[in-house]
Amino acid sequence: MITIEGVNPRMIANNLTPYEPTHPGEILKEEIEYRGISQRKLAAQMGVSYSVLNEVLNAKRPVTTEYALLFEAALGIDADIFIRMQANYNVQVAKKNKTFAKRLAKIRKMAAVL
Repeated sequence: MITIEGVNPRMIANNLTPYEPTHPGEILKEEIEYRGISQRKLAAQMGVSYSVLNEVLNAKRPVTTEYALLFEAALGIDADIFIRMQANYNVQVAKKNKTFAKRLAKIRKMAAVL
């Protein structure tokens, strides 16, 4: 992909959607690594299994409202941030799904006729 001075062209002007959506678990993983907290210790503190926490941090499981509130309690970071990030991630993933995009286009076309 060609970039202009290191800027991803998909993020230029009014198209500010990242090329690849960022799962909130990725941000959380970076945060706990920065703080030097082990995943096992955090999982125990939050009262969830290590495997569940690991799946969230590796973008294999969504950050639900409950998980966001647990992260808020454990890390002191507002749950709303992670809830919004997860919603944005879900929308971006859905928009990238070609089958779903065709379905949306068909519905929009039918709605335009009404």
